[in-house]
Amino acid sequence: MIEADRIDPSVGNVAITSTHAHFCLMSTNAIFSDDVFLSIGASRLCRLERLKRLAWLLDASFQIPGTNFRMGLDAVIGLVPAGGAVITALFSLYIVWEARGLGAPVSVLLRMLANVAVETVIDCIPIAGDLVDAAFKANLRNVALLEDYLNSKLP
Repeated sequence: MIEADRIDPSVGNVAITSTHAHFCLMSTNAIFSDDVFLSIGASRLCRLERLKRLAWLLDASFQIPGTNFRMGLDAVIGLVPAGGAVITALFSLYIVWEARGLGAPVSVLLRMLANVAVETVIDCIPIAGDLVDAAFKANLRNVALLEDYLNSKLP
């Protein structure tokens, strides 16, 4: 059984412990849906949080000064001609692969793959594609889809 020991929404950090002395420090963002706190297991919960951090790094880790717009490494790597789209697609596919390992059904995986495909195709368009890619944020969408599935699956 996993219990939330401390929730501090102003900072966005949640400490999770279990009765089996597993410990996982979670870093959440307002981007995602409700956090999964029910008994999915400490290992699976840590995997989900790792995917959240990766998606945040790829899609929202930098704020453009003077605006509320955020972008991540995905948009920066996407500027590299040809190879950038391939590299970012591989990171995005890793998130889909992990979702498969967490038990996401085919319907969720297909939606996630569609997001990756749209992002990759758009990213192949020089400059304009990178701007649209920075706004689309497929990785954050995919982790939110996974989290929504895990929340609905649990009692």
